Amino acid sequence: MKKLNVLGIGELLWDIFNDSRKPGGAPANVAFHLNQLGMNGIIASRIGEDSLGEEIQKFLMEMGISVSFLQHDSNHPTGTVTVELDQSGTPAFRIHENAAWDFLEMTSELQELLPSLSAVCFGTLAQRENVSRRTIQTLLELLPRECLKVYDVNLRQNFFSRELLEILLSKSDIAKMNHEEVEILKPLLGIPLNASLTECAEILCDRFRLKKVCVTRAENGCLIVTHSGEIADVPGKNIQVADTVGSGDSFTAALIYAELKNCGLQIQAEFANAVGTLVASYPGGMPPLRDELTQLKTQFGI
Repeated sequence: MKKLNVLGIGELLWDIFNDSRKPGGAPANVAFHLNQLGMNGIIASRIGEDSLGEEIQKFLMEMGISVSFLQHDSNHPTGTVTVELDQSGTPAFRIHENAAWDFLEMTSELQELLPSLSAVCFGTLAQRENVSRRTIQTLLELLPRECLKVYDVNLRQNFFSRELLEILLSKSDIAKMNHEEVEILKPLLGIPLNASLTECAEILCDRFRLKKVCVTRAENGCLIVTHSGEIADVPGKNIQVADTVGSGDSFTAALIYAELKNCGLQIQAEFANAVGTLVASYPGGMPPLRDELTQLKTQFGI
């Protein structure tokens, strides 16, 4: 059976920890995990013509991920993020500006890829600069109608605005966010501050005509609400957390996988929660877990 093509477009970068560095970037993490799940996860990003760019490209090639849609930039460096973990493994990010991925361009090669895509995942951060913002929003307009558009909100530092959020939500089929981001969205989007997570998801579904809204809740599992009013509420699992870097992105990848496999809502939520939990027990955003993910797929009958 031919593998489905799913594009993660936006930032590809290095997460710099105290004692190591690991490949990352939310949409790149999503594509990476979709690849491990057995779909053709494709990364569209831009890296510098530097040693960090060479190293991250080599890593992706070794992991069997196409680098055909990685652009190379001689004027801007490969992106880096300084990550500081607290005692629970929760990260604080310092995202360095003027990175190569801020200047991602729409190319003829990228445009020719679009008709073959089953889904696209994009976020907010990669649209902090005009060039990448224009590229991503143009791409969303050019996608085939049947292509699933997944907005993984990923609010970072001050790289977002009400106007941008409203534009991206209105272009999406599915929006995914964490419980802390919901609290940021409430005042920005005029949602009552005392609204519950479920009520917020229902308001967003209705206002932006979203197919579904997914809210991850760290150790408390996840919540998914559909436009038709169906709700899946999955509790968390007790695990030894290595760090939570990229665990939300792996949740998104698993959700996309289950959605494209036409799984029911409860299975989607439970599977995505299980994948996110698994990744949180390993360090970094792109741990190689193909065998473990295969076991989870078997367990869920996907």
